[in-house]
Amino acid sequence: MSGIVGIVNLDGKPIDRQLLQQMTEFMAYRGPDDRHIWIDGNVGFGHALLRTTSESLREQQPCSLDGEVWITADARIDGRAELIEKLNSSIDIKTVTDVQLILRAYQVWEEDCVKHLLGDFAFAIWDSRVQRLFCARDHFGVKPFYYARVGNSLIFSNTLNGVRIHPQVSDELNDLAIADFLLFGYNQELDTTTFADIQRLPPAHCLTWSRETLKSKRYWMLPVDGEIRYKKASDYVENFKELMGKAVGDRLRTNRVAVSMSGGMDSTTIAATASQLYNKDAFDLRAFTVVYDKLIPDKERYYSGLVAEALNIPIRYLVADDYTLFGQTEQRQSGHPEPTNVCMLAIFADRLTQVAAHSRVLLDGNGGDPVFYSWGAYFYFAHLLKNWQLGRSIVDTVEYVVSHKRLPQPGLRSRVKRWLGIRPPLPAYPRWINSDFSAKLDLPGRWEQFYDEKPLIHPVRPEAYQQLTSSAWPYLFESCDPGVTGLPVEVRYPFFDLRLVNYLLAIPPVPWCLHKELMRVAMRGILPESVRRRPKSPLAGDPIGLLLQQAGSQWIDRFEATPMLAKYVDRKAMPIVSGRSQDTNEACINLQPLNLNYWLQNLQLFNYESLKEENHAF
Repeated sequence: MSGIVGIVNLDGKPIDRQLLQQMTEFMAYRGPDDRHIWIDGNVGFGHALLRTTSESLREQQPCSLDGEVWITADARIDGRAELIEKLNSSIDIKTVTDVQLILRAYQVWEEDCVKHLLGDFAFAIWDSRVQRLFCARDHFGVKPFYYARVGNSLIFSNTLNGVRIHPQVSDELNDLAIADFLLFGYNQELDTTTFADIQRLPPAHCLTWSRETLKSKRYWMLPVDGEIRYKKASDYVENFKELMGKAVGDRLRTNRVAVSMSGGMDSTTIAATASQLYNKDAFDLRAFTVVYDKLIPDKERYYSGLVAEALNIPIRYLVADDYTLFGQTEQRQSGHPEPTNVCMLAIFADRLTQVAAHSRVLLDGNGGDPVFYSWGAYFYFAHLLKNWQLGRSIVDTVEYVVSHKRLPQPGLRSRVKRWLGIRPPLPAYPRWINSDFSAKLDLPGRWEQFYDEKPLIHPVRPEAYQQLTSSAWPYLFESCDPGVTGLPVEVRYPFFDLRLVNYLLAIPPVPWCLHKELMRVAMRGILPESVRRRPKSPLAGDPIGLLLQQAGSQWIDRFEATPMLAKYVDRKAMPIVSGRSQDTNEACINLQPLNLNYWLQNLQLFNYESLKEENHAF
């Protein structure tokens, strides 16, 4: 994931070359291969290159095809052959870079180019012909994009701390974002950051500045009206395998790849697909797995080992038994630009360090659960009956019974509760939130609104739609971005491939989405049967709860609060954590003040010089 940065002086003042160069050099940790800047009067772009595809070996940014339209981009464009065909161009697919494809798409469709792009991207284009800045972020928000309009300048970057280097950007905090972190673990507003001056471009949005006007608009929404029906069951499986191959294949494009592989269906399907796509002699695929051997009952070592042996790929285990809740917290949390849950952060950091020693690309199985998620067959059969498709509902039920020897789960319980207005009990509002702070922002109301039932949008797969559009995903993606992790590793998510998502939302959920049936059928003869038939199950124990009860964690209750914490947290109202039996959700919420305290301590140490010298390790 390359680093991008840019400045537009809205009053026409020339760009400060030294400042732009410093902002670009700051991103060297995430783009170690090459760094360049480009300046044209009051506009300047910077780029720190991280090569992760074969085509990027020929890439240099900022880039222009004609000297008039310039781009700086952190982008991987998928479906390259199809895009070139739409462009009706004789482009050599083997040599053209992704950033050149974006420029060519802009030449043809201008701002509508984003409607023709697939993949993960954050980019900015300066069109000198019309004096316009055009920026865009990908559909699901895998790549971050931040910007600030302060004084007479517009500053942007995919690295939040990089924006903060600009002298006009203040350190004033966004109180609502802090509140959201304390209550929910992440900012619920997709267009803001923890800093009052810095905005976040939401997923599937573009940003345009022209003629002193700055506007943001959505260019895409997850569809609700697609419907795909085949006569033969095998067609569903074959098309899934084809799309899975495209989703994984477009995310490879290099000869050294890592996969985060547990013993479940999602990550093992990705590993199996990647293994089938390339000749093993020229392609080095390795698996990385976190396991517990003693702390809790854990079968991930066993099942992931079976898959690695079947696919004939090396696997490396990170044993997590001896980690503590906040091991090496001060060093590892210092690079995070926003508050984060540092509990068990060392495990994630060490696993990513293992990956970085092998590859700059990590395939991740996140996305499999939401795209297959189903509360049962209720919505599907209700949709069929509403559209007078009684015969289809009977056929699908019979086929499911023949295949599974049981009726599909109707999911009526949740519907009846909804009809009767029965809500699950609201979790207790944290009593340690500062009362004045809470009243000022009406945080109890925000707490209740968060747990309210959301409107059902998709007629057949409303639960999957809710899952896929959750604000939690951009937060997760950004937490794995090199701008946060400090390591030049690009995490890629095949299950968030737009082609695959559209397909899985359009096919009949019965039988294909119940218990991930489609994936299980597609992996027959590829994955070991014990893995393919393994039911989805949560972790067999609660490592966080166990660690909280250890004597060595008593210091959590005695941490020294920074003065800034008092604005947000009543320290005396915090419960005693160690030695108590708490469920994981309660424990994580009650640890949020400590997480925030660590971040505020690092914020107080923040200054421009420390940013330049920061080694950006965890």
